[in-house]
Amino acid sequence: MKFYKQIIFILIVFFKTETLLSENNLFNVNNIKLEKKNKDTNNELANKAIRKGFNQLISRILLEKDSQKLSNLNFSSIKQLVTYYQISNSFDEEKKEEFTSFSVTFDKDKIHDLFYDKGISYSEILDKELYILPILIKNNEIFIFNNNFFYDNWNKFYKDDLIEFILPLENIELIQNIIIHKNSLINLDLRELFKEYQSKNLAIVLIEDNKVDKEKIFIKALIQEKKISKSLNFKKQNLKTNQFYEKTIVDLKKELIDLIKSNNLIDIRTPSFLNVKLDLNEKSNLVVLNSKIKNIDLIENIFVQDFNKDYINLKIKYLGKLEKIINQLKKENINLQSINDQWVIKTL
Repeated sequence: MKFYKQIIFILIVFFKTETLLSENNLFNVNNIKLEKKNKDTNNELANKAIRKGFNQLISRILLEKDSQKLSNLNFSSIKQLVTYYQISNSFDEEKKEEFTSFSVTFDKDKIHDLFYDKGISYSEILDKELYILPILIKNNEIFIFNNNFFYDNWNKFYKDDLIEFILPLENIELIQNIIIHKNSLINLDLRELFKEYQSKNLAIVLIEDNKVDKEKIFIKALIQEKKISKSLNFKKQNLKTNQFYEKTIVDLKKELIDLIKSNNLIDIRTPSFLNVKLDLNEKSNLVVLNSKIKNIDLIENIFVQDFNKDYINLKIKYLGKLEKIINQLKKENINLQSINDQWVIKTL
């Protein structure tokens, strides 16, 4: 009888999957540092942190063109999106300056409503690593590792926490592969080139600097198993060579980040629903399941459909692709699989 009372209580609850100040929460912005001046009140600093946090959030999860749609959003509208913020004061011994650090949590549902009204999709990137090889072609000569400004300096400019760019170490096999295909580099097989990183996101960037006024760029990438090719032209704008190369690295990184975001877009206008069965036992029950699922931003809600003493039938409302949901659940030690044409969910 006690079991059924628990179930009836659970039925009344509308499970909303949101957590405050969790590092896994996509809508948290942590470690927002502001210099504290004598005349600044905590409230004034908080307002600055909220504005800065919002700008960081949209820069992180939106395509650059969509970020522009929200660049002029008034502060009162931004403040209404905030669920919670945390403040701490610290002193930088090296700079001899006091600064204030903020963590801001934005309300997922309100952010979704804002994006919906603006017709914006956002991205959630789970695999943040990109294995990349920039190749310089100058005066019809190919530079891979040696005398290649782009390889030597790729991670010195435009450092961004969103994507970790990983360059391969110099090796003979890779060099030979490129030399063999030197007349058709755009046809290089990325899986063959990056043999050690078969299941990773991969890219090569060909920078052809053979003209006085511009560079020709060719990007070839494999993002989540999807083949991507893109050609670009960068004008030199009377910059010195090293200045232009630095600018090229920054622009290319932004371009690659947008490509990765484009392949991880979530359209909040079209949520999906999945009926699943949860078998009940000591390790697997609705309370345990909900405590784990609340860390997954793509799962919006869980609804109880019906139940008995052995199992509960649930309806899960989620955003994005089911494959991504399954992978995120695995990280929370939750198994979701189809058995005999029925989806079954189980906490591990």
